[in-house]
Amino acid sequence: MDHRVSKNFPVILCVMGATLLTGFGLVCLYSALRGSFEIPVNLFRKQAILLALASVAGLAIACASERWIRRMAYVGLAGSALLLVVVLLPGIGVRVNGAQRWLDLGFVRLQVSEIVKVGFVIGMAHYMNRSQRDRQRFWKGMVIPIGITGLFSALVILEPDYGTAVLYGGVGVTMIFMWGGRLRYLLPMVSVGVLVVGALIHQDPVRWKRITSFLDTEANRADGAYQLWQGLHAFGAGGVTGVGIGNGRQQLAYLPEAHTDFIFSVLGEELGMIATLSIVVLFIVLFSGIVTIAARCFDSFWFLVTVGCGSFLTLQALFNMGVVTGCLPTKGISLPFISYGGSNLVGAFMMMGAVVCAWRHSNRSLIIHPREL
Repeated sequence: MDHRVSKNFPVILCVMGATLLTGFGLVCLYSALRGSFEIPVNLFRKQAILLALASVAGLAIACASERWIRRMAYVGLAGSALLLVVVLLPGIGVRVNGAQRWLDLGFVRLQVSEIVKVGFVIGMAHYMNRSQRDRQRFWKGMVIPIGITGLFSALVILEPDYGTAVLYGGVGVTMIFMWGGRLRYLLPMVSVGVLVVGALIHQDPVRWKRITSFLDTEANRADGAYQLWQGLHAFGAGGVTGVGIGNGRQQLAYLPEAHTDFIFSVLGEELGMIATLSIVVLFIVLFSGIVTIAARCFDSFWFLVTVGCGSFLTLQALFNMGVVTGCLPTKGISLPFISYGGSNLVGAFMMMGAVVCAWRHSNRSLIIHPREL
């Protein structure tokens, strides 16, 4: 293998994995949109336009200078928190099905918690990089980063969106652990956070019903576990090879939100187990590339940026697949690169752009031959 290709192989894996996953999503999306209330071709066209915007956003971050990213890190962190506050204000945030998570920009409606993930990761990474000597201390090494993570999770819970809030918490804790935070401080704080979220879920009748329905799916197939039950039927109908693109029935009238949260079930019905396993393999390829890039980042800032973005993409994919296969309680988390929605695409591509940017700048610190600059 050529030396230049070998050196860039991890980032090639990442780009290839993201591109193929997006392609898989577009192939099955038009069929999944047949069950929506809007004209499928219009929604598909909107998704294609949003994909172009997401690509531009990801490319802009990938090509950004290290100096600019570090200078804007705290601004991005504060701006991300502010946007999560703004979307909660009456008359500004858009409320859909009891949840206030979106900002209506006229031509597109954006889910704020998806867009600000990159700002959260870069801001956290910048703080940790500047506080490297204090990572073993209680205040600077634990209270502040846990406080930032808790703030973002709390704002997302207020929308309410418990699944994404847990996702923010998981990513923040992963970054702190990989940074070198003390477990003697981290574990008690994480335990408190889990207890608080558990108590909030128990006090919320709708979400508590999802937990109880998940524990006995068949008994609640006509009520709280209806969506999950229909999703499992889709996998069963697809078998190994699937019923063929456009021949699936679950998204027509049986499976709600087939083109967003449960598109993995549509893939399973129409393209079969071969396609679903291929999706899993592509996510593994993507994860492998991100892990390799993180391992080669000798700058703690870029290492933590890669860890944070990789954790968001990986955990979100695992949560979505766990939900649609009945391994986790039902919650509204989209499948990165595949589910319908501009916010999902823009957020995923921005995180991939940050990973590519980390690769670019981490490579500069390892230069031996100036001609390879």
